[in-house]
Amino acid sequence: MTSEQAPPGVEVLTFGCRLNLVESEAMRLAALNCGRSNLVIINTCAVTAEAARQACQSIRRVKRAHPEAEIVVTGCAAQINPNIFAAMPEVSRVIGNKEKASPAVWEKNTNVRVDVSDVMAAKAAAALLTGGIADRTRAFLAVQTGCDHRCSFCIIPYARGPSRSVPPEDVTRAASRLASVGFREIVLTGVDLTSYGADLCPSHSLGKLVKAILRAAPSIERLRISSIDCIEADEDLIAAFAEEPRLMPHLHLSLQSGDDLVLKRMKRRHSRADAIGFCAKLRRLRPEIVFGADLIAGFPTETEVMFANTLALVDECDLTHLHVFPFSARPGTPATKMPAVAPEIVRERAKRLRGAGDAALRAHLDRQTGKLLRVLTERGGIAHAEDFTRVKVGNVPPAQMIDVVIGGHDGVMLEAASGQYMDDHTSAPENCFPE
Repeated sequence: MTSEQAPPGVEVLTFGCRLNLVESEAMRLAALNCGRSNLVIINTCAVTAEAARQACQSIRRVKRAHPEAEIVVTGCAAQINPNIFAAMPEVSRVIGNKEKASPAVWEKNTNVRVDVSDVMAAKAAAALLTGGIADRTRAFLAVQTGCDHRCSFCIIPYARGPSRSVPPEDVTRAASRLASVGFREIVLTGVDLTSYGADLCPSHSLGKLVKAILRAAPSIERLRISSIDCIEADEDLIAAFAEEPRLMPHLHLSLQSGDDLVLKRMKRRHSRADAIGFCAKLRRLRPEIVFGADLIAGFPTETEVMFANTLALVDECDLTHLHVFPFSARPGTPATKMPAVAPEIVRERAKRLRGAGDAALRAHLDRQTGKLLRVLTERGGIAHAEDFTRVKVGNVPPAQMIDVVIGGHDGVMLEAASGQYMDDHTSAPENCFPE
């Protein structure tokens, strides 16, 4: 939403992860169903202090542009620090992560300004939430929330509560419904996806869920998995990558560091060798697979040698898509008590890490030039290949599954050469690519 736009019935500004995006759409629809209007929901993130600061800036900006709008703040930052947002005169209500899932909370008549309960006491299975791109290109299934781990830098378990999974029969039923209404790709999301099913009785696993979805929805052409923890990947999941072409060859890994001592101080459960071995194993089983990763630069106590190990991990795991985070101390986490790295060094290391990521992406794009790739088109002339690489395709309608020859790239995205090959299920205008 820009300052020039009048807010529609309900507008949502979303910060953070894909799970937040799915939840934002669920909240928007719930508020509309309650007859709400002139409402702006700010769905916050707490991964970094910067994310919370940006949310506060956005609240002020929205209120200046639309002084009559009611602003409701929710999400992880609101769950952890509700009083910060409640103290802002621009904010009408603050709603916790547990409360925002209830449709009734969006009804107009309430005198509760701060509605935030103890999410750590949550026990029930997560509510299944879905969200899809309007053109039926891609749908998101939120199948898990919460986290039982306690990484020393992370506040999210205290914002999301314990790990809770959606029963598999609910997930497969939703996947079948999404397929029946025309979605061509499904993305599974969660806070700690690879912990899926451990809380269920009988217990389940992410790999078993993936196989069940593919059986239940045979018309779904693509199934993707969002960020996972490599040490928790079960054998069924690994086997699915080897055996099922509809499971897309792309994984985003929560690695955070490439140095064993830093990983230990982070309270991560994998080692450097675990990460390298996992990537090598998956690449043997699925040679075309592409890996992305979250990496933190400048974690407390990190020396130049330790940072060099993380930098080297980009090549050793052949990481293509990096999310680089300069370390940001979060109050309430053990990492805030560790000896900090100087801010200028943190920034410089983050810059070098991003540079390594940019070089790795360019090398990947170079390797795709001249290849014939199957892509799923989206709005704005962009498509995604099976390995999630973005491709410029020109004036092609969205939700088309097409084969394109890659003519080059701009360092960020692939560019399709003129001409195209359509599959049996789609149609598109001729001359979609300019000569």
